[in-house]
Amino acid sequence: MLDGVMRRWIDPPLNRGGHWLAARGATADGVTLVGLGFGLLGAVLLAVGMPGWLALVPLLIGRVMDGLDGAVARATFKTDFGGYFDIFCDFVFYAAIPLAFVLRDPGQNAVAGAFLLAAFYINAASFLGYAIIAAKRRMSTTQQGEKSLYYAVGLLEGTETIAFFTLLCLVPSVFPAAALVFGGLCLVTASARVVLGRRAFYDAPSGRD
Repeated sequence: MLDGVMRRWIDPPLNRGGHWLAARGATADGVTLVGLGFGLLGAVLLAVGMPGWLALVPLLIGRVMDGLDGAVARATFKTDFGGYFDIFCDFVFYAAIPLAFVLRDPGQNAVAGAFLLAAFYINAASFLGYAIIAAKRRMSTTQQGEKSLYYAVGLLEGTETIAFFTLLCLVPSVFPAAALVFGGLCLVTASARVVLGRRAFYDAPSGRD
């Protein structure tokens, strides 16, 4: 919901950073991989019981790198693999954080963590399925900036997810309740995309044989 607004604020500094990195030989895929590494480091720190604020540092660095990889690609060249690899790494990261909280305290977090992972999976299916059909129909959007695939808007997007993860890192004890609420909103987002897809993609029969 907030990604479109955030892009107007973060794209100019990201583009400057992307040009700076590209001039020094960085590749977009390399930046994507480094960003995933930082994100997974944050997840490991959470899983082993380290203070949440300590895990938040690499987590946020990883998200900055996730924004910089597209900027590096725009400063050099874009590939379909780069877009695919970026979204793949995003979903690996999104899965790692709930899993980390389950490992951190299985007794308190297991059920809420399982529900959140299931909601993420369902939401991802609605997002990627929409993108596949949108590509087939040659649809395009720039609401979330220049992307390699179609980004269907939703109630919860990247900005809201990072804010949610930040809250969890700062106050780990709220995970069970927060995961249930956020997971429920993910299901609302997925359902809304299905309704949107029904309106955008349904082709009624033109007649009968």
